[in-house]
Formats: sequence, C-alpha cells, structure tokens
Amino acid sequence: MNSKKELSPEQHEGVLSALKARFEKNMVRHSGLDWAEVQARLQAHPEKIWSLSEMERTGGEPDVVGKDAKAGVIIFYDCSPETPAGRRNTCYDQAARLKRKVAAPASSALEMAEAMGAGLLSEAEYRELQQLGEFDLKTSSWLFTPEKIRNLGGALFADRRFDTVFVYHNGADSYYGARGFRTSLKV
Repeated sequence: MNSKKELSPEQHEGVLSALKARFEKNMVRHSGLDWAEVQARLQAHPEKIWSLSEMERTGGEPDVVGKDAKAGVIIFYDCSPETPAGRRNTCYDQAARLKRKVAAPASSALEMAEAMGAGLLSEAEYRELQQLGEFDLKTSSWLFTPEKIRNLGGALFADRRFDTVFVYHNGADSYYGARGFRTSLKV
C-alpha cells in the first residue's frame, strides 16, 4: 500500500480509465448519471481517487451506485461479484483481532477499510447493492455493526443464497477464507 496516499499521474489515469470502463459497462447501477459529472467530482477530490485505487487494488471493483443530491456526493460501492479477494481472512475490528490468542489474522475489516479511506457497507447499503445485481453467492461480507451488538462481542455479516439476502451474526473475532468485506465511498 502506498503510505503517502498519492498516485503517480499514470496510476491516476489508470484508475480513472478503469472506473469509466466499469461505469459505462454497468449503466443499470447508476441510471441518470453521466460520466462527466462523476469525473469532475473525482478530479475535485484527488484523495478519493487514491481510496478508489485501493478499493480496486484489493479486488473491490468499485462502481458508482448513486448520488446523494442533498449532500452533493457521488456514492461508490464495491461491486465485485464475490467479496473482494484481497480483503478476506479478516476478523471484524482491531479489538477482535487483538483478542485472538491463536492464529490472529494480519488485519481486520475496519482497520483495512479505514486505511483505504472508505467505510464498511451497512446492512441497508448491502441490501441496496443486492438490488443492483447478485453479489456474494459463494462468499460473505462483514457489515458495519451497531455499537450495541459489537459491545456484546458480536458482528454482522451477510451473503446472498437462494435468491435471498441473509444477515447473520458471528463473534467479531472469527474469520474465514470466504468472508471479507465491502466498502462504500462518498465523493
């Protein structure tokens, strides 16, 4: 990971090119938006392009999923068919990771998302994503967990099986090869 959170001009253009190609290929995810508006917003916030490059680098395949006109932001979610491969085998957060006495993972979902400058999808955002396609048919994704649940040692995750979105709970310190996390980014 680039600790300076800066991209070279070539990397910058590479990210924009990948985002534009995905945007044009998946218009159903963002009907009513045009690429020129998205690109202008991105150019005004180059630090967000770095975050999107991290989402891309870790397998998230970020794409525009909407616009919050009131807040004046464009919204990106990870749209990879399965939970991003570069973000699996993570427990929920740092406290859960440090709690593990044996076989602690290298990082956690919240730590990695924060390092990327993004946030974990909430349950509502995950359900919105599932309206745009079928995601996590073989994997699952940690979700941003309400404090009440987390304070009791749990964390939420979700997947799609049997044409239905399921939200479950698990100990926050658990981790599996097929569970990762998806992020959202507002630009």
